[in-house]
Amino acid sequence: MLQFNYYMPTRIIFGPGKLAELKTTPHLPGTKALIVTGASGSMQRAGHLDRVKEYLADNGVDSVVYAGITPNPTLDQIDAGADEFLARGCDFVLGLGGGSPIDSAKAIAVTAANGGSYWDYIARGTGGRKTPEHPAKPIVAIPTTAGTGTEADPWIVVSRLETQEKLGFGNESTLPVLSIVDPELMLSLPRNQTAYTGMDAFYHAVETSLATIHQPGGDVLAWDAVRLVKENLPRALEDGFDLEARTNLAWASTAAGICQTLSASLLHHVMEHSLSALKPELPHGLGLVILSRAFFRTLEERVPERFFRLAQSLGESAEQGELPFSRGLAKLIAACGLADECLEKHGFTRGDVPELVDNVYATVGKHFEITPTPLSREDVQAIFESSLKPLSG
Repeated sequence: MLQFNYYMPTRIIFGPGKLAELKTTPHLPGTKALIVTGASGSMQRAGHLDRVKEYLADNGVDSVVYAGITPNPTLDQIDAGADEFLARGCDFVLGLGGGSPIDSAKAIAVTAANGGSYWDYIARGTGGRKTPEHPAKPIVAIPTTAGTGTEADPWIVVSRLETQEKLGFGNESTLPVLSIVDPELMLSLPRNQTAYTGMDAFYHAVETSLATIHQPGGDVLAWDAVRLVKENLPRALEDGFDLEARTNLAWASTAAGICQTLSASLLHHVMEHSLSALKPELPHGLGLVILSRAFFRTLEERVPERFFRLAQSLGESAEQGELPFSRGLAKLIAACGLADECLEKHGFTRGDVPELVDNVYATVGKHFEITPTPLSREDVQAIFESSLKPLSG
């Protein structure tokens, strides 16, 4: 018997050239924005930041820039951003960039609305476990990568460096009120970031479809997102200015973000968070790729029936041999030039595995419960160990 809750309040303006609608849309939620963006300066160099400031001004909205966010954003960056929001009299946040700036915008919105430190509201690990008394300040998202889907979901991931934790948070108020998804902003994305973010979107779709809490509407979006990534990510890697491929990937990412609102990612994501908590320089999407071959092979061997439809989206079938999804995944990873990636290549050793496993168990939420087959501590350890070297087959 089907049972689920469906809540998706984000207004999404999607398509090439749609950033210009920022200057006319009546749906901006305030009159002074804190624009949260990355510390690398890429948004400034690409001209995206100046356009956003100009379009906001055209729409009667003042803005302040907080360009303090690094990949795998940290607690100190969030708390400093919340202080800036309050000191400058802002009334909404606008995340501009990849998943890190947009996630950070959401976290700043929570902290600015409720006071204290963002970590006060984290319910796992060393978090303060406080329930926010107030909804987050309104959030606008403008992604410049096709990966996290954070423009269409409530989730936030932030690291606390001193305890090597990378934990998630989200509630209904951290869903953006408005997201503008303009694939033209993604044309200049470097090849490696295109690969890592595209695969991140792929895994969001796969995992939310496999989760025991999946929904019918989400499944349709997830299966199509898998197909779109398979067909378009290699094209975008070959020609970064292929606007059709970029547009298809942007929709795959946003669709997979909607799936994360309707369902949830599996233990695969928690395991990757343990990797980048230990080594924050490891890109999230790349960590997922490295773990994915062993992780999904383990699941597909035990519940192959859950993978049939996903395998079809990859153009594979059981008639072509066993483990069709794992076969298709290996082909996609190879097509992205990532087949030789492994944990040892990024400085991990077998001696790190016990710490990684402990981190998973210290920070995991309900991810074991929603995984479609039981996974033991020994299984988690084996997946990390198998990922130390490139996985053959």
